[in-house]
Parts: sequence; C-alpha cells; structure tokens
Amino acid sequence: MSDAVASGALTGAERAGATRILVVDDSRVVRKVARRILEHAGFDVAEAGDGEQALAACHVALPDVVLLDWNMPVMNGIDCLRGLRRDFGPDEPSVILCTTENGADFIVCAIEAGAQEYIMKPFDDAILIGKLEQLGLTRHRQ
Repeated sequence: MSDAVASGALTGAERAGATRILVVDDSRVVRKVARRILEHAGFDVAEAGDGEQALAACHVALPDVVLLDWNMPVMNGIDCLRGLRRDFGPDEPSVILCTTENGADFIVCAIEAGAQEYIMKPFDDAILIGKLEQLGLTRHRQ
C-alpha cells in the first residue's frame, strides 16, 4: 500500500464534512502547492504520486474530487481516469485533469475519457478554486 493510502490522509473529511480532494501528481512540489491552495480554502486533501497510487487510494476512501496530472510514471492520468470510470462510474469522483498539454486534442481526449474539467499548469489559487466552483463544489459537501 502506498504512503498516501497508508497515511489515512482523508480521515478528517468524515469528521469535518469537508469536500475531499485527492491530488495526484508525480511532482512533490506540485502536490505541495495544490495542497496549500486547497487546505487554505477549507478542503480536505490527500496525495498520491501516480495513477496506480490514486486508484488504490480511491478504493480505500473515495474522494469527492481528483485533481489528476496527465504525465506520470507507473500509470498516467488518462489511464487512471479510465480506471476510475470503470471502477466507480461516470460521475464519481469528479476529475479535473491537470497538465502542461494545451492542444485541443488533449482536452477532447480528457473529456471523452470522463474528466469533468481540465486545467493548465501552472495554475494558481483563482484558477483551481474557480474550477471547483464551476463544478458546484464548495469546501463542505452539499
């Protein structure tokens, strides 16, 4: 089991009723930046370093949202997204695919694979929180 899954990082969500977000990126720096933004906004955050860890974490505690990097070792974001849709259906969890790829074909591929939203790196507080608001998500589950 991965460190992210083993750490039980999502356990505070049930207690606080916070929206749970799993940040998946092979860059520790990107995960740290996203965590800072999301926790500051009141979200409960867990992390995974690749798609395989993310799928395992989702089977332990399904988050409300997965912020998912496209290009990662072990299992990339698109394969992880397809696994999430296979295992949990078309709507849960909500997925925001996050990447440096900005071609229209990448965006179409992400949406066709089941992502609800798509954001470009680098992102800031306004972009990330704005996407969550577009999905109708707030820091507390509805």
